[in-house]
Amino acid sequence: MELGLKYNLDLVEDVSNILKQDFYVYCNFVGSMIPEITDPVKFTSSCSIFVKEGEGNIEIDLIRYEFKGPCIVNVKQGQIIQNVASNGNFEASFIVLSQRFCDNLFLMLKDSNSYGTATMATVTPVPTNLVDKFQRFYSHIKDIFSGSKGPNEYQAMVLAIASFFYECGTKCYPPILEAAKKSSHRLTEKFISLVQQNFKKERFLEFYSGKLEVSPKHLSRTVKDTTGFSAVEWIDRFVILEAKVLLKSTNMSVQQISDELNFPTQSFFGKYFKKHIGKSPKDFRNS
Repeated sequence: MELGLKYNLDLVEDVSNILKQDFYVYCNFVGSMIPEITDPVKFTSSCSIFVKEGEGNIEIDLIRYEFKGPCIVNVKQGQIIQNVASNGNFEASFIVLSQRFCDNLFLMLKDSNSYGTATMATVTPVPTNLVDKFQRFYSHIKDIFSGSKGPNEYQAMVLAIASFFYECGTKCYPPILEAAKKSSHRLTEKFISLVQQNFKKERFLEFYSGKLEVSPKHLSRTVKDTTGFSAVEWIDRFVILEAKVLLKSTNMSVQQISDELNFPTQSFFGKYFKKHIGKSPKDFRNS
């Protein structure tokens, strides 16, 4: 979560220190504590946010999500956020989890039918009758986190989260599971997942339609109907988003970024970027 490199959050601890830990818990986070985020920011840890009240929107990996409390918003490691906005009465609690911690949670929860849905879902409504339990849960893990640092703190946190998921978390996901059964949504989700994994090397639609065993025309039409963007537009959007992150958040040269994204030449990359953004990579970096 490269948040600390560019944005000042009004937290009790520096973000760079938070990210060195296996987990970090914060309760009663309000909208005034975070400035408006428009430039893309890549997360290097996973973050689960319980929005108690308030509403707003967030763009994660180019998909715009509306959220309204009470709900859960999940941002996974490697995802990119931008264009975050919330109203004045926004209040939330969140937990930041390292990859090691997520792996241990997986071992505890892999047999749950809802866990796969939970890891894929970005915004999940929380039934109103569970709000008090969610608040008590975050207070509980905050107490564990804030207590004396002992050899059992890590295990206590893993068990507390796993126990709460089985008790309450599984009650949040059945509606999402039903909606995901639609074939058009499944194909679109599989396509976007493939693009996320391969966009740096594969920018031709035929690669993805071949992997998904459908015709390019069918794939493009289905993705367009589901998301409003064609399949080719999704590929381009992921390439441009990664380029923006590298230009704004790293010291890599334009040539190095061109190589990272597997463009044949820096000149080709520059023309591609300017076509989509209206500025050269250098002008965008300096803007």
